[in-house]
Amino acid sequence: QVQLTESGGGLVQAGGSLELSCSASKVTFSNNIMGWYRQAPGKQRELVASITSGGTTNYADSVTGRFTITRNNPKNLINLRMESLKPEDTGVYYCRWWRRVTPTSSYWGQGTQVTVSS
Repeated sequence: QVQLTESGGGLVQAGGSLELSCSASKVTFSNNIMGWYRQAPGKQRELVASITSGGTTNYADSVTGRFTITRNNPKNLINLRMESLKPEDTGVYYCRWWRRVTPTSSYWGQGTQVTVSS
C-alpha cells in the first residue's frame, strides 16, 4: 500500500509564496500520477495540479501561471510551488497518488493546511 508523506503549508499573506512537498513510499508501479487537491471550508475537494510519471502536467484554471508542480521520479517526490497566493487559495491541501491503468488504485495523504490572509 502506497504511503504519502506531506510537508509544507502554513500561513502566508496574500501575494506571498509557499511550497508543498509529497513523497510516496512503497510504490510498486512506475506508471502513475501524483498531484495535489484542495478543499476549502464548505466546498468540494478540487484538483489543483497533477503530474504523470512521464512528466505531463495539468493545472486548475484558477492556479495556472501561479503554481508549478514538479516531480522527482526516482524519489517518488512531487513539489508544488505556489506563488502570488490569494485568500481564495486557502484550504486543506491533499496529496494523491493514483493509477488509471490496471491495476487501478488511489491513495491520499492526510492533508496540510494552507491559509492565505488578506
